Amino acid sequence: MKPKRKYFGTDGIRGTVGTPPITPEFVLKLGWAVGRILKNGQSKNKVLIGKDTRISGYMFESALQAGLSAAGMDIRLLGPMPTPAIAYLTRTFHAQAGIVISASHNPFQDNGIKFFSDHGTKLPDEIELAIEAELEQPMQTVASDRLGKAERIDDAAGRYIEFCKSTIPYDINLKGLKIVVDCAHGATYHIAPNVFRELGATVETIGTQPNGLNINAGYGATQPQALQTAVLYQKADLGIALDGDGDRVIMIDSNGEIVDGDELLFVIAQARHQAGTLQNAVVGTVMSNLGLEQALKKQGIQFLRAAVGDRYVLEMMQQHKSNLGGESSGHVICLDRTTTGDGIVTALQVLATSVQTGLPLHVLKRGMQKYPQQMINIPITRGAEIVSLPTVQSAVHEAEQQLNGRGRVLLRPSGTEPLIRVMVEGIDSQQVETLSSQLAKVVAAANG
Repeated sequence: MKPKRKYFGTDGIRGTVGTPPITPEFVLKLGWAVGRILKNGQSKNKVLIGKDTRISGYMFESALQAGLSAAGMDIRLLGPMPTPAIAYLTRTFHAQAGIVISASHNPFQDNGIKFFSDHGTKLPDEIELAIEAELEQPMQTVASDRLGKAERIDDAAGRYIEFCKSTIPYDINLKGLKIVVDCAHGATYHIAPNVFRELGATVETIGTQPNGLNINAGYGATQPQALQTAVLYQKADLGIALDGDGDRVIMIDSNGEIVDGDELLFVIAQARHQAGTLQNAVVGTVMSNLGLEQALKKQGIQFLRAAVGDRYVLEMMQQHKSNLGGESSGHVICLDRTTTGDGIVTALQVLATSVQTGLPLHVLKRGMQKYPQQMINIPITRGAEIVSLPTVQSAVHEAEQQLNGRGRVLLRPSGTEPLIRVMVEGIDSQQVETLSSQLAKVVAAANG
């Protein structure tokens, strides 16, 4: 069993601004602790800092910068940049780490700190634990002649745009395609539209006017309704909805229908499989739709399920030497292109497939039939052990018997909130709705 962390979750440290640990004081010391661990007695090294468009990003950027400098680390400031861009630039700048100030798809009141290693991947467990241990020590500033210096990187956006374009064959262009891009008023607002335009597409945009308070509000991958309307109004070929920090993507086809992460994963997997470039199994999560597993199985592609969270998807991909995995939320990892989930890169893989095959998105996704799936969140006070109670287990067994092998039941404690997520999946939508409602009532009653 992995040691329990005090601050780090599955994706860095996240919470409400002004509520510990998401305070300037804590982030100042966090920067210092990170600097102390990364230096480890070495001469000056550098760390990159990027952020999304939340108003609190200015405050935390300054706090991190001060803490890192106090530990003797040099800093390179990237400004507003997508999370996957920091992963890429950390490698190309040969930095010791990349830091992202973002709470991803959360509202502007939240913020967080995420880290990438020098390889552009999440920090190893032992480094996170060492940082937490260092946070317990009194903060000490290095001598003035050893303080870290900060510089701003002015061409970061251009570097990342060129990288994104390089992830599809150079002879593919998007000329003739009309695309609506929704940037959720987030970190991709000045990047994503330019990537697709420079590849030849006609691009209309929404969600590209961040003001510090509107990130993810009514736009983006978690709220794609505005994009659906825009695609139909513009008579576009498709729409691309990114989340606030750009590591997720949901697409909209020309009929205005949502194409989620499971379907995008299927489209990319099928193309890679036919091209002979798919490596071993495709990795999803316990929440991935059963229709994805069955569609891949029909093509002779193995499908594996990891725990929810891109960290766990990546771990399983590395264990099985896979180069493709992802979540239904739209967090897709193409390890043959980059080291982490990247919404722009994922969208480009789908667009490249559409151009190469001559097939529109609504046709490409037809090979996968999604099963009806319903999830109900039940607030709890007793803790995750409620799932193991005899009354709950009996209800789960009864539901599985009614599904008769043609569906799934999953009760999963949330990793970030005091909730039990009740999920039922099957071929009959009415049965799915009934069974999920019945299970939710049993869990609520068990909670007392």
